[in-house]
Amino acid sequence: MQTQEILSLAIPVVWLAAFATQEQRARVSDPVNAVLMAMFLVHYIHRDLIYPFRIVPGKGTPLAVWSMAAGFCAYNGYLQTRYLLEEAAMGRAISPTFLLGAALWALGWGINLHSDTVLIRQRGGRRKGYSIPQGGLFALVSAANYFGEVVEWLGWALACRSLPATAFALFTIANLVPRALHHHAWYHKTFKTYPKQRRAIIPFLL
Repeated sequence: MQTQEILSLAIPVVWLAAFATQEQRARVSDPVNAVLMAMFLVHYIHRDLIYPFRIVPGKGTPLAVWSMAAGFCAYNGYLQTRYLLEEAAMGRAISPTFLLGAALWALGWGINLHSDTVLIRQRGGRRKGYSIPQGGLFALVSAANYFGEVVEWLGWALACRSLPATAFALFTIANLVPRALHHHAWYHKTFKTYPKQRRAIIPFLL
């Protein structure tokens, strides 16, 4: 169970269900703000309530690491929810920038979901150990799931056009790119036949 990430879902849900004022409900019901909130919730509903039941439980997370991750998720969930309920403008037009950001979010979410499915199927059944990921964007990068998540939150930040959303997207990049580089190096070290044309996380570049 992704217990550290559940706070990113719990905070907006509890705030909306139990503590939101009439003004906050009206603000988040504005069409643009409602779509943005839905994007955020859809990601974490899947990440916290669906994805953990699709995978084989791995090693436990050290308490210090869990605590730092939980702290970030709680603070990020609070920041994004506060912006959409208290600061986001109302009556915003559905602009080309918003549509592009929403499309990028959907593309990234789809890539992330498909890539996770590839990894789950690869590691399931009777197979033991690790093997080279195949299918989808794994033909181009070692960390297709991370690439999808980066695209997803960059799109959300573009659609949202807020400081909290931009900070979240930048943190996602700072967190996932080094992990992707580490995984990429591990694959090359572990598999002598690992495809040399693959990049770590950004197709054709990195």
